[in-house]
Amino acid sequence: MSAVLFGSISTLADTSELQRRAFNEAFAAHGLDWEWSRDDYVSMLGSNGGAQRVADFAESRGEDVDAKAVHATKSEIFQKICADEELTPRPGVVQTMERAKQDGHKLGLVTTTLPTNVSSLLAALQRQMNVDAFDIVVDLSTVQESKPSPASYLYALEQLGEDASGAVAIEDNVGGVKAAVDAGVTCIAFPNQNTTGGDFSAAAETVDALDADRVAELTRA
Repeated sequence: MSAVLFGSISTLADTSELQRRAFNEAFAAHGLDWEWSRDDYVSMLGSNGGAQRVADFAESRGEDVDAKAVHATKSEIFQKICADEELTPRPGVVQTMERAKQDGHKLGLVTTTLPTNVSSLLAALQRQMNVDAFDIVVDLSTVQESKPSPASYLYALEQLGEDASGAVAIEDNVGGVKAAVDAGVTCIAFPNQNTTGGDFSAAAETVDALDADRVAELTRA
């Protein structure tokens, strides 16, 4: 067997701008006069970990901020947005998931975000895709090392009983691609609207829509 591993919630539905909105609403809730523009946010997406982004931004401004508390509020806001907004799967996601199952491949969601963010996103998409199809869901409760550490991929492969050579990862950001590649997994870069300018040269290829046939081909390579 082999495995198709989606690397973040934004590989399923493009939530990047919703995440930025949630950050800005959280800043207001904590009395911070911060407003991350799209350009600001894009410049921060080379690494993973929202709380660290908040901490780094506070340090750059010489401010003392409880980054974990701000990030917790941001996550609560994001989860509410997921419940209220009509989210749709990204192009080719549903077909790729269906093809993986049809071909007998294992299916994983390998993130390093909070489990509540994952469950909120999957609940928002359950009418449009089979969210129960994942054989494993990795999040911050199971692996504490954020990407670009390969720990989340290594954990997923171990739990699935699969070798990296038989797996394909789908990632939307540079840190995620590095995590997959460092774990020995072939990676397709599938940038979201805020990561399109990243350096995805480490990926096997970069696409703006998933092709189920191509993903299946790579799992057999």
